[in-house]
Amino acid sequence: MIEIEKNMDEDWMKQLCADMQQKLDKIKSGGGKKAIERQKEKNKLTPRERIAYLIDKDSVFTEIGTFAGFGMYEAEGGCPAGGTVGGIGYISGRQCVIVANDQTVKAGAWFPITGKKNLRLQEIAMENRLPVIYLVDSAGVYLPMQDEIFPDKEHFGRIFRNNAKMSAAGITQIAAVMGACVAGGAYLPIMSDETLMVENNGSIFLAGSYLVKAAIGENIDNETLGGAVTHTEISGIADYKFKTEQECLDHVKKIISKTGENSTSNFNRVEAKIPKKNSEEILQVIHKHNAKPYNIIDIIECLTDNSEFDEFKKDYGKTIVCGYARIDGWAVGIVANQRLMVKTGKGEMQMGGVIYNDSADKAARFIMNCNQKKIPLIFLQDVTGFMVGSRSEHSGIIKDGAKLVNAVANSVVPKITIIIGNSFGAGNYAMCGKAYDPRFIYAWPSAKIAVMGGDQAAKTLLQIQTASLKAEGKILTATEENELLHSIKSRYEKQTTPYYAASRLWVDNIIHPLQTRSVISEGIKAANNNAVIEEFKTGVFQV
Repeated sequence: MIEIEKNMDEDWMKQLCADMQQKLDKIKSGGGKKAIERQKEKNKLTPRERIAYLIDKDSVFTEIGTFAGFGMYEAEGGCPAGGTVGGIGYISGRQCVIVANDQTVKAGAWFPITGKKNLRLQEIAMENRLPVIYLVDSAGVYLPMQDEIFPDKEHFGRIFRNNAKMSAAGITQIAAVMGACVAGGAYLPIMSDETLMVENNGSIFLAGSYLVKAAIGENIDNETLGGAVTHTEISGIADYKFKTEQECLDHVKKIISKTGENSTSNFNRVEAKIPKKNSEEILQVIHKHNAKPYNIIDIIECLTDNSEFDEFKKDYGKTIVCGYARIDGWAVGIVANQRLMVKTGKGEMQMGGVIYNDSADKAARFIMNCNQKKIPLIFLQDVTGFMVGSRSEHSGIIKDGAKLVNAVANSVVPKITIIIGNSFGAGNYAMCGKAYDPRFIYAWPSAKIAVMGGDQAAKTLLQIQTASLKAEGKILTATEENELLHSIKSRYEKQTTPYYAASRLWVDNIIHPLQTRSVISEGIKAANNNAVIEEFKTGVFQV
């Protein structure tokens, strides 16, 4: 019976992953076949082809924001991957952030989510002191939505502010202009350390030939106005010109190969060992629809070297599991929600996935220990929130929860969060959700992110709506009430899916569970490039 259940759970997870792959395949086609063909006619590569050529052969590329814009902007025809392909890849053996405009999507124009994604990629570069390679091919701001992308603090102009900040911080920035680079966007390559251009395709100008004609009556073609020859021989804006994109990308590799290494944080790493537990077993642990409890240790042992895990305060605060381990050789501290029903030292039963006073207290102490020892933290989220009710309130659950939130917020070591199941309410915050600056945050296809579970939320919203209707003199029948409940729940649950979260960049990406070990290792390696670790301070909290 147990074996049958495991097979059903594995089939469910595999189906979720297959659905995810179908969505990925569509996203990776960018603006579609015709748009790609137009690129080829101009002897241009697609952004994914450019990245594949640029990075080291057989190396890891950790993509960020693949689902950005998913399901958004349908009236505009969609914006696959937010109109930008980006992530962390190896160039000449060096980890770099790569940002590539997708010219097949609305000529590479910037939607609101494009700006948010590009800023996130720059944030990753700044936090981890990684060189940035911009592969430029964009028509600039998407004019029909200019009010949502142009003027605010987290909009288009912030990109150039970050250019300046990174330059001042000594973070290398290389711009390879392979297509249009117009209007305000023209500042990006010029604010980079070095600018490369491809002849007859790359162009940089504040206004194109049509606008120049309209503004001042001058007749001029784009190549003469701001092409590679103009900017390498006349204006001096660009540093190199190349006949082909491949030659241009080859030179980027040369530049990076001569760039000096950063001082590192020296996070502890030894020779990696593969888990003793079969990694495929990770697909069997979470039950279908996350409907039953499971043991989080089974997932941890699929991720850690030699499947070893040194548990901290094992018999106390059992609804959060804390402990030390290694992942791909890196020393890590793991903070994970336990979904099993557990018995306390007082003989009481506690619901799994819920944070109680003792588990909050334990996790806060463990996080402080990891900061003391300079050990990166890994959060595995499957949390339904903090325990409620008079007993918890009288025991000071808010006080203990605040202590945990304080420790998470002030933690200075890198934090990497994986949302494997539920991520509800204040539990999302306490377990290092997006608002708490995880260095990287990923979700499994089984993840759900919301202020509360669908059933609770739908019933709460139903009570509010029926009370409102009753005040207007309308009493719903049982059938009408059920129909309204179903409508509310369907709408609410659509907003809890990992795709809804990933499209808005609440998570960096949705990953296959078997990728978890890799993204954690690559994330710590990226974080290790920044030698600066601030002093850990927790501030004021009630004890």
